[in-house]
Amino acid sequence: MDIIRIILSIILPPLGVFLQVGLGKHFWINILLTIFGYIPGIVHAIWIIAKK
Repeated sequence: MDIIRIILSIILPPLGVFLQVGLGKHFWINILLTIFGYIPGIVHAIWIIAKK
């Protein structure tokens, strides 16, 4: 299942984080990072998925 989340994180980073942690603080941080830059959003999403 982590592979699917990582693929979704590359396409749409907040979706991958949402599937991992739900509507928590990491989801909102990822939305902000994705708005400020697509690459930071991807890095954060993959980090959250790999950490759990």
